[in-house]
Amino acid sequence: MKTRTLWISFIAVMLVSFGILGYYGIEIYRQAPPIPEKVVTSDGVEVMTSSQIKDGQNVWQSMGGQEVGTVWGHGAYQAPDWTADWLHREAVYMLNKMALYEYGISYDNVNDEQKALLEMRLQKELRANTYNEGIKTITISPLRAEAFKALSAHYTGLFMDNPNLKHLREAYAIPSNSIKSKERMELMNAFFFWATWATVTERPGQEITYTNNWPPENLVGNKPTGSLIIWTGFSVIILLVGIGLMSWYYATRRDDEEHTDAPEVNPLSGTKMTPSMKATLKYFWVVTLLILVQILMGVITVHYTVEGLGFYGLPLADVLPYSVSRTWHVQLAIFWIATSWLATGLFIAPAISGKEPKYQRLGVNILFGALLLIVVGSLAGQWMGIMQQLGLVENFWFGHQGYEYVDLGRFWQIFLFVGLFIWLFLMGRAIWPALVEKKSENRHLLIMFLIASIAIASFYGAGLMWGRQTHLALAEYWRWWVVHLWVEGFFEVFATVAIAFLFVRMQLIRAKVATTSVLFATVVFLSGGILGTFHHLYFTGTPTAVLALGSSFSALEVVPLVLMGFEAYHNLHLSRAREWVKAYKWPIYFFVAVAFWNFLGAGIFGFLINPPIALYYMQGLNTTPVHGHTALFGVYGMLGIGLMLFVLRDMDIKSEWNERWVKIAFWGMNIGLILMVLISVLPIGLLQTVASVKHGLWYARSAEFLQLPHMQTLRWMRMFGDIIFAGGAIALAWFIFGLKGGWSIKKK
Repeated sequence: MKTRTLWISFIAVMLVSFGILGYYGIEIYRQAPPIPEKVVTSDGVEVMTSSQIKDGQNVWQSMGGQEVGTVWGHGAYQAPDWTADWLHREAVYMLNKMALYEYGISYDNVNDEQKALLEMRLQKELRANTYNEGIKTITISPLRAEAFKALSAHYTGLFMDNPNLKHLREAYAIPSNSIKSKERMELMNAFFFWATWATVTERPGQEITYTNNWPPENLVGNKPTGSLIIWTGFSVIILLVGIGLMSWYYATRRDDEEHTDAPEVNPLSGTKMTPSMKATLKYFWVVTLLILVQILMGVITVHYTVEGLGFYGLPLADVLPYSVSRTWHVQLAIFWIATSWLATGLFIAPAISGKEPKYQRLGVNILFGALLLIVVGSLAGQWMGIMQQLGLVENFWFGHQGYEYVDLGRFWQIFLFVGLFIWLFLMGRAIWPALVEKKSENRHLLIMFLIASIAIASFYGAGLMWGRQTHLALAEYWRWWVVHLWVEGFFEVFATVAIAFLFVRMQLIRAKVATTSVLFATVVFLSGGILGTFHHLYFTGTPTAVLALGSSFSALEVVPLVLMGFEAYHNLHLSRAREWVKAYKWPIYFFVAVAFWNFLGAGIFGFLINPPIALYYMQGLNTTPVHGHTALFGVYGMLGIGLMLFVLRDMDIKSEWNERWVKIAFWGMNIGLILMVLISVLPIGLLQTVASVKHGLWYARSAEFLQLPHMQTLRWMRMFGDIIFAGGAIALAWFIFGLKGGWSIKKK
């Protein structure tokens, strides 16, 4: 395919996709569940106000938000989904009261016909939309207001210190007095009520709730809609068509590629390290340390799932509760992966142009200091926020925002945003001399490299688009711009270009072939990836059109991933091209692992949960971290490690590595990751799915179900994979620091 055609396709995909994404962002704003000025009973008693709901959202965020259970299915998997849990408890309470009033016995003791009648009356009351747009008021029955008080007492006791709920707190890994005042609890209860109201209240003029009938709950009539089933089938058809077209393309174009013979001698053997290139070494030392700390936080977090509030008998949750360890585990993953990729860019940029801009080393060092400050400052702020040591406003700015993957306070977000533009400036000034050379055969590749760099710096700005009390549906919309488009989208484009540059510099592939391959891969990936963002938003208060677009385009995301075997074979072939290429064996092997995990983690496990009907029952279950771990670490983590090893190899190209520890690292992390998933997390998720289909999401996430002996056994079995994985990470750290200490270099 011609380069010009690919550029036109790239521009068209960007314009059309972001146009649609923006349009439906406006629709989400227009059709989001309303936040009333007040909630009153039918006899005029005020139950709550809009300020209480909004402040309650901030209280929820301050205790960790999506790092303590989930709301609308997004967040952590240890505690319940608070909306599903509240909805079930509310339904049971009201049914019992109705049964006692009508028949003088509890709901469980009435016959089936009476149960059906009571459930019909309950559904008629709860699903009716009583929001008055004119006076911005929701009207509820006195019975529902009574249920609100009863549930508020339960959650107050749970998050504070009711001794009768001690066992439940341990099962949920929630320390006593996680919320330290009844005033804050009253606010958070108001938020829980409103978020749950949206899950059961039908949209005006429609027979579906604001969350598309999610969560599944038979008592209130929350069942899959026809559109869920239709668009699930359509997404499978799109997937099959896409795979067929992609296979045809590979089959017809494979022989047209220009092949090149690898040079007899490493063309990089004469490369001189510039001061700024050498200065990136400390970035990779920090990356290595962050990997170890991140894994340690993961070990603590997963142990809380079996011991609740302790760590082998130690009361660790008193100073490091689950919400903190999980926040740090997720946040550190983003930090070290991004740092590895950014440092690779800083290393490659001067090598591309062959020129070292003035004060480039100073800029690299300043950026390094800024990144360290952001990491330490944001993690400290998150701990202070969760420990309830900050006010709600201060928590938003310096503490914990409560949104998974973007938990850091707004001040630290802005600081990071500025740091990314400093990085962009350093990148741009270093590659500019090569970019302006019109005769350079790398020019198109350089332009894509610069575009990807600009996108990385710019798209993180989506994380600044919500405020302290922004509507949850809108905050979720922008959050997934960061998680899906920034992390999963343009970082992947950047990494694809960076790897292509590495192989072009080594003269293992021609610049023309690399350019067309990168452009084609980018067009294909972004064709599904941009609008595929919507598959995260099926049940977050969005209109049905979002479900249709998300299911269709998320299926297209999987298409290029199912053919990752070609990429793996290609990289293995390159690793054996010449004797000198064997020096790059393990960096290339990590790229092979990326292809494998792209296929399994992002492709297979991703599509497992992406179709609407699957996600309807699976959202918020352990099937999600199956995809999360294998895609985030399996793809982006392995890629970050591979890029790091490539740079470290080039920094001392004449030395011969002692490969024992890097070999242990590679196999340990890959085998450990697959064992972790296959013998523990995936079986737990599938058993939860069965429970969700049969009884409802509330039960699949309940302590009653997750504390069953066989479920606890499956949790403990994760230990085998975790130990092997952690051993591989330790071996990697030992190897990397050994490059400086000397034990990872063979003596001549």
